Amino acid sequence: MTPDLHDLELLLRSDTPIVLIESIEESRVLELFARLAIRVSEPAFRWTVTDGLQRIEYETNPQRMLSEPAEVLKHMRVTPQRGIYILLDFHPYLDDPLHVRLLKEIAQGYGALPRTLVLVSHALEIPPELRHLSVRFTLRLPDRNRILALIHEEAKRWQEIGDSGAVRASRESLNQLADNLLGITESDARRLIRNAIRNDGAITKKDVESVKRAKYELLSQQGVISFEYDTRSFADIAGLSNLKAWIDRRREPFLDPERRRDHPRGILLLGVQGGGKSLAAKAVAGRFGVPLLRLDFGALYDKYIGETEKNLRKALETADLMAPCVLWIDEIEKGVATGSEDEGVGRRVLGTLLTWMAERTTRVFLAATANDISRLPPELIRKGRIDELFFVDLPPAEVRREIFAIHLRQRGLEPERFDLDRLAEASEGFTGAGIEQAVVSALYAESPSDRPLDTEQLLAELAGTQPLSAIMDHQLQRLRAWARDRTVPAHAETSTTTNRPS
Repeated sequence: MTPDLHDLELLLRSDTPIVLIESIEESRVLELFARLAIRVSEPAFRWTVTDGLQRIEYETNPQRMLSEPAEVLKHMRVTPQRGIYILLDFHPYLDDPLHVRLLKEIAQGYGALPRTLVLVSHALEIPPELRHLSVRFTLRLPDRNRILALIHEEAKRWQEIGDSGAVRASRESLNQLADNLLGITESDARRLIRNAIRNDGAITKKDVESVKRAKYELLSQQGVISFEYDTRSFADIAGLSNLKAWIDRRREPFLDPERRRDHPRGILLLGVQGGGKSLAAKAVAGRFGVPLLRLDFGALYDKYIGETEKNLRKALETADLMAPCVLWIDEIEKGVATGSEDEGVGRRVLGTLLTWMAERTTRVFLAATANDISRLPPELIRKGRIDELFFVDLPPAEVRREIFAIHLRQRGLEPERFDLDRLAEASEGFTGAGIEQAVVSALYAESPSDRPLDTEQLLAELAGTQPLSAIMDHQLQRLRAWARDRTVPAHAETSTTTNRPS
């Protein structure tokens, strides 16, 4: 007996009149109840608005005269036959008071004549007057052994219908595919396995990457959390030596699937706007070699009471199911601020996030960024919820030199043709984003002689631009003062923060 069948039998024997199942696997649900009906010697019926009422243990003609919701419920209320009645996609009809009353009367009569009502839909919100009469049941997701069995089943099936022999796959690719299919339904896992094999009769690293993206598309439909395809390499980011070394030391422990405790949990990147915090968050995922998910607090908030927290819980569940992965929350202070007019919502969101941060056991590495420390709740940065707090200050001269080289090279220009030392000196007080914009602006600037971009043109562009350190001097000094002795400097060279051991 499968675990699902065992749990359903226990539920049926607990005398619960209404069972709620949120699932897109109708066929699997009907198969389970057909087997259950035979096992407990109880008739089982399915109802749809298209076919009416029909037995599911064996082939019978549907009773199409009972296709209307009110008619089938009235029939069930007066029938002398006990049994299991599975109502498929009944959720649109739960707004009708007549339907709700009929469901309630059937459920209340369970003691005299057991009739179990099973409501199956992709989403179910039960009316308050029926909640005390109902219980929710969730189909189990396939575990790793079941997924490996599905892979072998689909490989055998492909071999039987094809002419190319056995499916080609290494043990590593099989294990990676199985790991990446955890967290989705059996039918979806089977379909993705079939698609991976169908292209070339093999399971390759490329197939595993495609499955990762397809799995994300299945799990997240609300737009609250997005899959970021651009995961930068650490080589594309100048400076941040302390952060890079910290990540490298934790790469293997994070990727170890056997490590159940004390795996790296996450970091908070605090710093000036344009300093490279977002690029660093992307690079963490690239260095770990795992998917990068971005949580959008702007899409998270909803005008209806309770929906915002529900959206956050769904987003965090998606991240857990995508593990191992990096969850990037940009400008986290905007989503958890508690000093605004939406303080109640902000506190509930913060509470939900803090609980997840402290209690999660999945390999989800949190990479959060923040600009405004005054809006950061103290409990958010407590050790145990995050591993370390890094301060991303304005880049020192050596890092500015490297930033110029990177952005010139990305635009097809040879850094060796430029005086990088002069450019680094002239760009004191600029962020990485400011330096990039100076290169872009210089490329677009009109030149009387149409000569190629050179050092002098870049110096002229820098001279005509106010650096961030001048525009936001007060805010920058306040940020540095707070970060001193509280954070680890992300850059190896800095005179504004005190190095702490990492």
